[in-house]
Amino acid sequence: MFPGIRVLDIDMRITGGTGRGRKLAQLKGQGIRPTSDRVREAVFNMLGQDLTGWIVLDLFAGTGAFGIDAISRGASQAVFVDHSTQAIELIKRNLFLCGFEQKALVVKADLAADMDLGKHSALPRFFDAAFMDPPYRSGLIPRTCRLLTTGGVLKPKAVVIAETAKNESLPDVIEGLTAAQEKTYGDTKISIFFYEDE
Repeated sequence: MFPGIRVLDIDMRITGGTGRGRKLAQLKGQGIRPTSDRVREAVFNMLGQDLTGWIVLDLFAGTGAFGIDAISRGASQAVFVDHSTQAIELIKRNLFLCGFEQKALVVKADLAADMDLGKHSALPRFFDAAFMDPPYRSGLIPRTCRLLTTGGVLKPKAVVIAETAKNESLPDVIEGLTAAQEKTYGDTKISIFFYEDE
């Protein structure tokens, strides 16, 4: 059903909730850089472990691990966006492995091409949280933050999580998003912003 996809020896797993410990698949021979279990677990330690009823957006989704971890912790829906056909198939495979297909929407779209999130008919109207993990040093985080705020898809006080290389710097305020917390884990930095609805 999902050719070219296998579970790698890195043992990437769901880090909490009802699916805790379940293995996730990875693309064989592809350059997708998954967010490590340690970093995802740290993110949810910052957000809180109970996401009951949340609607979350996983941008540059890759393996889909963040959104899947959110569903495992009670999110009612996760939307996964990636431009790669192979990543889209991988996300669908991981949702299938976890039995989370009914709580997920997978969208093939290019965020670097200024996708209009607010006018995408398949998307829910508002999100409680958005996670973005674009290629490191690509400069896509400010642009993507603008897509989120101008698209009007964030609830007031929504949280936005950005993953970057540890030596990348982000402004304290980006397009209506205000920095609240920043932590570094090895070569990875996690920055958390809150949406200030005006």
